[in-house]
Amino acid sequence: MNTVEARLLIAFLIGGAFCAIAQILIDKTKLTPARILVSYVVLGVILTGIGVYGPLVKFAGNGATTPLTGFGYCLAEGVKKAVDRDGLIGALTGGITGAAGGITAAIFMGLTVALIFKSKPK
Repeated sequence: MNTVEARLLIAFLIGGAFCAIAQILIDKTKLTPARILVSYVVLGVILTGIGVYGPLVKFAGNGATTPLTGFGYCLAEGVKKAVDRDGLIGALTGGITGAAGGITAAIFMGLTVALIFKSKPK
């Protein structure tokens, strides 16, 4: 197995583990999917803050940045950089700046799908 294949396998396994844990939480607890999603984002921020998520991102690549914990990681990293650069105001602006690419992609894809497909009332 070459390096690219190994990195793809690691990304798949780590990302799949995040998804499997979320599915277990959905199936075995009374938590709603929305609460699990929010918990994943908050967990990503907390793990980034204590210095655990950065090394995981280096190890797993997109397997760690694609799940919602990765969104929390982007928010926390954006805040950290903005606070270093702009001071306290960076705590308010850094998260949006750090996650702007993902937010923009989500809005664009949502608009594209809305224009292509016709919605139907239930």
